[in-house]
Amino acid sequence: MDYDAYTCPQWAPILGFGGCAFAVALSNIGGAYGTWRAGCGIMAMGVNSPELLMKNIIPVVMAGVLGIYGLIVSVILNGKIQFPDEATGQTTYSQFSGYAHLAAGLCAGFCSLASGLAIGISADAGTRAVGAQSAMSATWKKMGFTGDTGGKENSNSDSLFVGTVLIQVFAGNLGLYGLITALILSQTEHSCEIVQ
Repeated sequence: MDYDAYTCPQWAPILGFGGCAFAVALSNIGGAYGTWRAGCGIMAMGVNSPELLMKNIIPVVMAGVLGIYGLIVSVILNGKIQFPDEATGQTTYSQFSGYAHLAAGLCAGFCSLASGLAIGISADAGTRAVGAQSAMSATWKKMGFTGDTGGKENSNSDSLFVGTVLIQVFAGNLGLYGLITALILSQTEHSCEIVQ
C-alpha cells in the first residue's frame, strides 16, 4: 500500500515509546510498593521471631519480579518501533501499531502495579501474623500448653505460613496475566510502505 500520512503520522512513535515508559514505570512502582510493605511486615515480625526472617522473604522476591515484567515488555516494544526513513523523514510506524503498543505497556504496567499493591498489603499482614503465631506458640510451650485443642503434642505451626504463601502466589499472578496480555498485544502491528 502507498504511504498514508494519516495512517502513519510522524507522531505515531510517541505512542509506542509511551507504552515502553508506562510498562517500566508502573511495574516498578508496583514492585517498589510491594517490597516496601512486605519489608515493613518482615522487619516487624523479625523483632519477636528472628528465626523466621529468611523464611518469610518470599513476598519481597515476588514483588521484585514485577519490575522485570515491565522491563521485558518495554524491550519487546522498543524493538517493534520503526525508525523514520532517512531520505524522506516519513515513518512506517502506524497509529494502529502505536495504540496497540501503548495498550500493551499500560496493560503490563497497571497489572503489575495492582499485583504489587496486593502482594505488599497481604505480605505485611501475613508475615506479622506468622511471627505472632510463632511467638505465641513458643510462649504456650513454656507454660506447658501444646497450643492445640485436639490434644496433639505437636501442632502444625506452618499452616498460617502456607496460607500466606498461597495468597502471595495468587497476588503475583495478576502481574503475570498482564505480561501475557501485553506480549499478545505487542505482536499486533501494521506498517506503511514509503513511496520514494
